[in-house]
Amino acid sequence: MAANDDYILELLIKHGLIQPSDMEDARRASSNNGHGPVEELVRSGLVTDRDILRTTAAEAGVDLVEHIENVPEEAVKAIPRSLAFRLSVMPLSLEGRHLRVALSDPFNFDAVDTLTKELRYDIDTVVAPADQIEAAIKRHYGNASEMVNSLIGGYQGDELQLKEKASDDGGGSGNDDAHIIRLVNLMILEAHRLRASDIHIEPLEKRLRLRYRIDGVLQVMTDPPKKLQAALISRLKIMSNMSIAEKRLPQDGRIQLRTSDGRTSIDLRVSTIPTNHGESVVMRILDKTSLTLGLPELGFLSDDQATIERILNLPDGIFLVTGPTGSGKSTTLYACLNVINKPDRKIITVEDPVEYQLTGVNQVPVNEDVGMTFAAALRAMLRQAPNIIMVGEIRDLETASIAINASLTGHLVFSTLHTNDAPSAVTRLVDIGVKQFLVASSVRAIMAQRLVRRICSACTEPYEPTETELRALNLKPDQLEHANFRKGHGCDKCRGTGYKGRMGIFEICVLDDEIRRMVNEKMSVASIRQRARDLGMRTLREDGIRKVLGGMTTPDEVITATMGDKD
Repeated sequence: MAANDDYILELLIKHGLIQPSDMEDARRASSNNGHGPVEELVRSGLVTDRDILRTTAAEAGVDLVEHIENVPEEAVKAIPRSLAFRLSVMPLSLEGRHLRVALSDPFNFDAVDTLTKELRYDIDTVVAPADQIEAAIKRHYGNASEMVNSLIGGYQGDELQLKEKASDDGGGSGNDDAHIIRLVNLMILEAHRLRASDIHIEPLEKRLRLRYRIDGVLQVMTDPPKKLQAALISRLKIMSNMSIAEKRLPQDGRIQLRTSDGRTSIDLRVSTIPTNHGESVVMRILDKTSLTLGLPELGFLSDDQATIERILNLPDGIFLVTGPTGSGKSTTLYACLNVINKPDRKIITVEDPVEYQLTGVNQVPVNEDVGMTFAAALRAMLRQAPNIIMVGEIRDLETASIAINASLTGHLVFSTLHTNDAPSAVTRLVDIGVKQFLVASSVRAIMAQRLVRRICSACTEPYEPTETELRALNLKPDQLEHANFRKGHGCDKCRGTGYKGRMGIFEICVLDDEIRRMVNEKMSVASIRQRARDLGMRTLREDGIRKVLGGMTTPDEVITATMGDKD
């Protein structure tokens, strides 16, 4: 948090620049005219801005830089433009992993923490006048308002158009409307170009925050002007076929866009929710390229891929994919369906909602308003004589019972479940109310998964892990002999993060006769887990370690994704 006025006043007294009586006079004056006491001291001429900078720099033990000139290009590239503007920081130099930055407040620890977390550099700070930092940012990054103005009015590149034109009721008129339309379209196009999975538009008290989720991590972009908040959100609601009059309740909608050349289409699932300062909007970008991914692209190594292919070729039974929200379960199931989608098989899915259109697959959307629940859809699907059924999620006993009965009558059933690991899915089904013998006889395999970021192939380099990382991964000496530890140092292609794209780490539990007996006898998850380990099941962390040793991801990613791995 930035240093407050009281603390600065105390420092000024400590360094002999003002007397205690001056502080009291400044406080009295500030209570009358609305200025802060420090600002009042500057206005009265007792101290200057430079005096305050020198005092705070000396107290913090950092250098004071009066003028910012000749910043190397590699240092400028180390901090993304949006981050420099948002935090009001200017990079000065980059030596190895040490990034030297200028702040106007040496006690702004939030800014330093944000830079450390988002850039993965060791941050060394100096103090510089705010006007010098602002001028340097404009010189090296351009003017923030000029960028926004160019988005609103002057962009001539690839522009998005609606597939189905929505009416402009309530969306403004004339030039203003055209400017808002262009800003919204370009915002979406830029997110798609950066491979973002979500666009977050969040009204705060004094600004409208724009963030993209890229490779699972939220990254702050240049904020649109606060004055455009109402028009921008109204435009998005019109495009999503939502009611622009309803601002008190959450709403959901969908947008379909295409580029002007017609070659690229972009689907977005849109959600709004009322907040203190207006409606917050989140747009999930549905990446259709994930439908064509093969098992290796998802992150399966050859032995796990062979196991999954055997499961996909089973004639009946249930295959469950488990994990928390956002762990890639649906993408994995879509990829599996793509592998087995052949003309001699009838595949039906029931989803809430249908996110991706799969060629050759019958997809049924859930609509609880008219009674089309998961259970109702499943019952109807069984009369369609399918070979393979996918249930978006098993949420209750009725859905679970119908899915299990379908598997017992000769259908291969895919579904997802929210559990932390694979063996826990067995007890989760029992907790829902499914009888043990039905679980034991129907479930063929369970796979838990998480997502970790891939190291950027353009800037990957050898890396020596720390002792802490090696202890956390519990690596044995023989594993270290052939290890290929790597890390991305950050480049333009990965926006300085060192990562580009994501892949899965997996825990595959195939049920054998012994595990089925254990389920029937209500034995503990720990016992089932141990039996699965005896059969060769790797934990999430163990699979992650294999990918760290192979130079595909970093120890930090695996440790973060598998914090709950008891093994």
